[in-house]
Amino acid sequence: MNSRKLPRKKNLSAMKMLGMQVACARRAASLTQRELAARLMIEEETIASIEQGRRPLKPDLSEEMDRLLGTKGLLAVGVANLPDIDQFPLYAEQYMAHEREAISLSWYDALVVPGLLQNEPYIRALLGGRVPPYDADELETKVAARLERQEILHRKVPPTLSFVVWEPALLMPIGGRETHLGQLRSLREYSELPGLAFQILPLNRTSHAGDAGPFTLLETPDHQHLAYTESQRGSQWVSDPDEVSILTRKYAMLRTQALTIEDSRSLLDRLLGEQ
Repeated sequence: MNSRKLPRKKNLSAMKMLGMQVACARRAASLTQRELAARLMIEEETIASIEQGRRPLKPDLSEEMDRLLGTKGLLAVGVANLPDIDQFPLYAEQYMAHEREAISLSWYDALVVPGLLQNEPYIRALLGGRVPPYDADELETKVAARLERQEILHRKVPPTLSFVVWEPALLMPIGGRETHLGQLRSLREYSELPGLAFQILPLNRTSHAGDAGPFTLLETPDHQHLAYTESQRGSQWVSDPDEVSILTRKYAMLRTQALTIEDSRSLLDRLLGEQ
């Protein structure tokens, strides 16, 4: 299994500086972004994202670039020594970078509303209840970052989005009655967005393909299939094709166990009417 806990997030300005070094070395080798991408057998957009500091340069790719560009280990050393900052772990920054560019995303959640569908009062209540608590500045940073991620829902060409949520996540009144009601209304509105499928896995099902915990599947613009799992002990990227395939099959089963899109909207309507 090629899944692992990753170190803390790397400083974004340092990532941009490293990206500039990649661009400089590429030009010194008289290669275009397309030519370098072809030699590395990756998409041209991936090279562009790395050079602009929008996507982190991975250790294995940095070593391959060093070989092709004749940089004698410079890029690999740069990746290994990017400075750490405390706000977000690297695995989260990598996930958000892929999420911004994803062409499709499938998300299963069990105890809370998926982050992309959370409204601001719900986010504040959820993050404000963390143990141990965030300090005020850190809380504001994380609320703003989560709201910013939701821009992909409204971009000109949004990704294809599928959400399956276990019913308990919709019953827990996080933040109190008004916050809970507001979040349910937001979900009902999101459920009508084109290209977005929202399904509820009801409590009365006798089988549950997602009982091992939440996970997300995404497809990148260069058609790489990745997964991201969460637990009490941290989050993990899963890139091994066999492990991604297992999670993909679990998600397919979850969709069959969940209510239809239409019945899920009806359940949201009933939950709103009962409050």
